Amino acid sequence: MKKLKHIAMGVVAALSITTAVAADNAVPDTIDFTIPFGVGGGTDVWARFIAPNLSNFIEGNPTVVIKNQPGGGSITGTNLFFSRAESDGSDIIGTSASTLFPYMLGDKRVRFNLDNWAPILASPTGGVVYVQPDLGISDSGDIAKLMNQELKFASQGPTQLELPILIALDLIGADVKPVFGMKSRGAGRLAFERGEATIDFQTSSAYMNSVQGLVDNGKAIPMFSVGVMNKEGNIVRDPAFPDIPTFEEAYESVHGKQPSGMQYDVYRKFLAAGFAFQKVIFVPADVPSEVLAEYNQAVRKMVADPKFKQEAAEQVGPYENAVGVDIAMYLGEAVKISPEMYSWIKDWLKSEFNYSL
Repeated sequence: MKKLKHIAMGVVAALSITTAVAADNAVPDTIDFTIPFGVGGGTDVWARFIAPNLSNFIEGNPTVVIKNQPGGGSITGTNLFFSRAESDGSDIIGTSASTLFPYMLGDKRVRFNLDNWAPILASPTGGVVYVQPDLGISDSGDIAKLMNQELKFASQGPTQLELPILIALDLIGADVKPVFGMKSRGAGRLAFERGEATIDFQTSSAYMNSVQGLVDNGKAIPMFSVGVMNKEGNIVRDPAFPDIPTFEEAYESVHGKQPSGMQYDVYRKFLAAGFAFQKVIFVPADVPSEVLAEYNQAVRKMVADPKFKQEAAEQVGPYENAVGVDIAMYLGEAVKISPEMYSWIKDWLKSEFNYSL
């Protein structure tokens, strides 16, 4: 599995460059920000919040242009970025768990290599699973009533963002019938709103911006959140959704005990990899050192800014962003899976969805 070691070295080198060395306007006047998803999903919402803030903290305030390139659950746009991105700092990309998971699993469609990119910002997130109100439930305490019902889920694909959610729903005993092929989680949400899906999942930003209104109007019922992992490695309630139980709580309400075993271990692995590093901004690793230094300096200033912190909590959730070398040091480990886990997930994908890695 790829180590990302030279990325960490490159970022460290860039961070060692002083402000005096970096030339004015090292970053080009226009930055194309590739988002390999459609408009309206969690990554798109996050990117449109980040873009103007990033511009404000880069010397010269360059124009940041969002370029949506959906397809293949983010693989299409990410492959294109890998092959076409300029190395002068004018191209950056925002990835999601849907990008990391296929990479982790050795998906044959993946043509990109994370070793060739330097991460400059990682935004963790949470997420919520919710259902249609006509399933006979009124709140998350009724989740056991879902176990005997067929649940239709509009999904991007079995190895995309929804992977840990599909694992969790299977673990809890839900009868989920996914329909694959959605171009984004935003498309999945629209299918839910049209009544074509009876269960859906959105990351925090999309849930806060596009689903909370449905909940408030009685058109969606939250079931559980994925929670957040604390410093002790335990999953606790998401501070963005303190009134929504975690998956672990939901599982215990159905089965009377905490989840355990290989399937739960795999769920936690993909949850940690995909949600601690849920949204990552990369630049090509071979950008000039002064450009990488300026990006890192700008991002550090941005995430420390009180106004940004307040707006981020409101727009994408109260999560702590990671910057530069802090990401590179841990991302390589996060995307590694053990042979035992790989064997389990390979067999599970084949048996559940007839999907071959």
